[in-house]
Amino acid sequence: MSLGVSFSPLVPAAVIWAAVAVAFVISLLIVFGRSRGALVRTIALALFVLALANPSITREDRDPLTSVAVVVVDKSPSQEFGDRLQQTEAVRAALGERLGRIPNLEVRFVEAGQADGETDGTRLFTALGSALSDVPHDRVAGVLFITDGRVHDVPAEAAALGFAAPVHALITGHQNERDRRVVLVSAPRFGIVGQTQTITFRVEDQGAPPAQVAVRRDGETIDQRNVRPGTNVSIDVQIPHAGPNIVEIEASALDGELTAVNNRAVVSVDGVRDKLRVLLVSGEPHAGERTWRNLLKSDASVDLVHFTILRPPEKQDGTPINELSLIAFPTRELFQQKINEFQLIIFDRYARQGVLPIIYFDNIARYVRQGGAVLVAAGPDYASQTSIWRTPLDVILPAEPSGRMTEGGYRARLTDLGKRHPVTRGLEGADEDPPHWSRWFRLVDARPSKGTAVMQGPDNKPLLLLSREGEGRVALLLSDHIWLWARGYEGGGPHIDLLRRLSHWLMKQPDLEEEALRLLVRGRDLTVQRQSMGDAVGEVTLTSPSGKTRTLTLSPAEPGVWRSTIEANELGLWHATDGTLNALANVGPYKGDDWLGLRMRESSVVRGIGVLPVFGGLIGLLLLVGSLTATWMREGR
Repeated sequence: MSLGVSFSPLVPAAVIWAAVAVAFVISLLIVFGRSRGALVRTIALALFVLALANPSITREDRDPLTSVAVVVVDKSPSQEFGDRLQQTEAVRAALGERLGRIPNLEVRFVEAGQADGETDGTRLFTALGSALSDVPHDRVAGVLFITDGRVHDVPAEAAALGFAAPVHALITGHQNERDRRVVLVSAPRFGIVGQTQTITFRVEDQGAPPAQVAVRRDGETIDQRNVRPGTNVSIDVQIPHAGPNIVEIEASALDGELTAVNNRAVVSVDGVRDKLRVLLVSGEPHAGERTWRNLLKSDASVDLVHFTILRPPEKQDGTPINELSLIAFPTRELFQQKINEFQLIIFDRYARQGVLPIIYFDNIARYVRQGGAVLVAAGPDYASQTSIWRTPLDVILPAEPSGRMTEGGYRARLTDLGKRHPVTRGLEGADEDPPHWSRWFRLVDARPSKGTAVMQGPDNKPLLLLSREGEGRVALLLSDHIWLWARGYEGGGPHIDLLRRLSHWLMKQPDLEEEALRLLVRGRDLTVQRQSMGDAVGEVTLTSPSGKTRTLTLSPAEPGVWRSTIEANELGLWHATDGTLNALANVGPYKGDDWLGLRMRESSVVRGIGVLPVFGGLIGLLLLVGSLTATWMREGR
């Protein structure tokens, strides 16, 4: 129980202060005038002024609340080094026993670190915030951390904690432990394919000799050098391909080092192409010409060069050259001097018209074998005697025209292999029977000699074939009616998805590889994914950052895709292999010495309140009347 005094003035504060001033002046006059009964009169005036303030005596009945102490236990993987786990458990037991002796103290133990599913570092203060989410700040007695000192969410200011209480850290390990680690100072997240990016790192290990550092990109060693500890070192790394480029920086281990796990730092640099240069050659104006142009022009990553042959050389009608508003087709510049500047060449209904000399087709075939790409969108031209197949390109094209065409409505379908291929897998409408897209009305008959047919027309005739030639790629679309999908005929079809995937597969977009092994990180989950055109895939060996291995059997997830998901319980570089393909993924980013004190709080909860007005009722009447009576009696003497 606690007693106090409160005021509930009967008049405004200004009136009370004025009454105080008047009473004070009158009291001075009475005292210095040596009037009879000066003391009694002063007390009477004070009581009348006090009555205006209306004082009350309050009583509060309180029940005390416990103070709360939190012990945060670090369960991150780095706590597994040496005998740190044993030290942690011993300290935890000792704290539990000693804190339990303190009366009116509630002790909460909370475990934190990657063992709780965190993959972005050891976040002890996040766990602390959760543990104190239901505790008022004035009940917090203190916090004790049992950790190795590697914490990734330390607040910038103490005020961010939200309470004023002692915070202690009990550091596991031993005083003379040695541990070398690689620290990233600056690292880019993106890089232009074909250009270099600079990565700056530092080897931390006080008093140690220079470290031998190896730099690997996608598992291949690209640099080795000696690095003095504590010195910032910058290296230039070439970005060879689009998608993730895994750069690993590893320092040699020390004799007797605590662990070699943090001797390695990993950077994932996403390679992006500055511009994908595409050359589109339309053999003649036709209804589907703008389908290709509009698609490629709408892609911000594509730099399109488009030529349409409006006047082939054999067309001689006597019109003077100076009266023609056409430009000459720069064949020598495009197909000899600058052909290697293009990632993709598209021939849209192109036939031999004497525009391109035969030698330039040899250049194109060589360009493909050396890593370029060609897409032939065929129409009646491909079945004619002037077919582009009847050029040196016949050795790279996947099908020979029979000279016939199929006319009549049909719906394109995915082949069994097409249902697995990343270019056509999951196309909207493909799962229905018949497919939920519009009909086409022309198909060039051809005899496949190589490659993979991913779409077919009537009587299972090939419609879209994909082929690899040397280091390059070739696609052959045996119909010029895809524009019907673009125009919305009979509801249209997924022309944008199909043509965009097709063009990006030709330009070697990593996400569209037919045979691929990938490691995908989503929060605490690590997914091993295998893309294959085969009927089955083998087991995958997964290696954790600490070197532990395990064998995974992948399960079918969708046509052409097998997956297996595990918990990513370690930070660092994970490696997967099936004996042929390899995949890499980086998980995560990665005072007082001799006393402990807790601040005991005196918080309580109010169970009852009593209020007794001093000048209310009979008590107030007796005080005021008594003071007047005392004054009258003093005057009467």
